[in-house]
Amino acid sequence: MPAYIIAEVTITNPDQMAKYREWSTRAMQEHGAEVLVRGGRIVPLEEGWTPERIVVLKFEDLPSAEAYYHSETYTHARQVREGAGSIRMIAVEGV
Repeated sequence: MPAYIIAEVTITNPDQMAKYREWSTRAMQEHGAEVLVRGGRIVPLEEGWTPERIVVLKFEDLPSAEAYYHSETYTHARQVREGAGSIRMIAVEGV
């Protein structure tokens, strides 16, 4: 069953966040992530949620999504991201 990582991103330091994206892209490639959404125009449809940026990644299954998140490369990406903004992220099984 496929799994998805969904992230809501707020950027406070664009230059530093660009460095994070370089490392997170490497991790995505290493773990076979399919990028479904990475930025783009957001249209709020219901009140209470107006995210700045959304990312949706598709993985073969939930263990693959978790392996991506806990990988050495993505761990480094998270360290690079410190102070560049904030991310709320979940992994969820899909269809």
